[in-house]
Amino acid sequence: MSKQVLLGIDTSNYRTSLCLVGEDGEIVAEAKRLLKVKAGERGLQQSEAVFQHVMNLPELSEQLGLSDQQLIGICVSSRPRSVEGSYMPVFKVGEGLGKSLAIFHNVPIYMTSHQEGHIAAGEYTSDERPTQERFLAVHLSGGTSELLDCTRTATGYQIDKLGGTVDLHAGQLVDRIGVALGLPFPAGPSLEQVARQAEGTFRVPSTVNGFTFHFSGAEAALLRAIEQGDVAHAEIARATEQCVANTLEKVLRTAVEEGYPREILIVGGVAANQYVRERLIKRLEHPSVKAKLFFCDPVYSGDNAYGVAQIGWKMLKSER
Repeated sequence: MSKQVLLGIDTSNYRTSLCLVGEDGEIVAEAKRLLKVKAGERGLQQSEAVFQHVMNLPELSEQLGLSDQQLIGICVSSRPRSVEGSYMPVFKVGEGLGKSLAIFHNVPIYMTSHQEGHIAAGEYTSDERPTQERFLAVHLSGGTSELLDCTRTATGYQIDKLGGTVDLHAGQLVDRIGVALGLPFPAGPSLEQVARQAEGTFRVPSTVNGFTFHFSGAEAALLRAIEQGDVAHAEIARATEQCVANTLEKVLRTAVEEGYPREILIVGGVAANQYVRERLIKRLEHPSVKAKLFFCDPVYSGDNAYGVAQIGWKMLKSER
């Protein structure tokens, strides 16, 4: 007997993702593919990313094996964030596919944001979930670095942005330094591996003002060190990780001190970094701060359609 499933679709700047999820939250099938970036490049233009999504979706759809399941709904990340004016062309590729499939299969289609998908993926794959309906979230990726005040709703999340970067995103810092070190894009996993050989003898400052932070100064210092050639690559990689961790620690300490929720969910591709995770847990779950951190499963920290499908189930159930 075929299982009732909901299809999640996410076409971001970094990955094409499809995911079939049952009502119990179990992943029935998924197919995803990183977008290809030429060696030495630090990302893709929207036109190139759109083209790759268009080419990837038929192959990934075939891998998914949708014909074996009973499709009862579709959910698509149609925009980066759930705010007015939030738009990127890449998400329109997934939206177009979702709308077409919904017509052909005569099933409802739901729209959410890429950011909400990340938060849902974090909640549903973490070992534990925040116990309160309202919690803080940190979204760290190549396209977003934000501190968010989140409240669960029947159809997703109410999100209020408290702060974030005013220049580079955390993922951009990691990727730019990684590529400068000769690592492939996206550079996060490779940079983390290189950093494991470090002794921690080199550091760059982090710049924080309340809930606002900067990474451009750190980038300049790290690139200078690479150009001068007198600092080992492992030390530069570790200093990059440490800068991200120190920046987040300062921001989150301020948030807790100002009375915001002490339960904090950290999602996005950069949140997969084990050094950043361990340092934040050590510093923020200390008795002097008393925060409680929750992290997305590293496999789903990066862009994915699982969280999008979970939000789709919430929307469908809210209509029953």
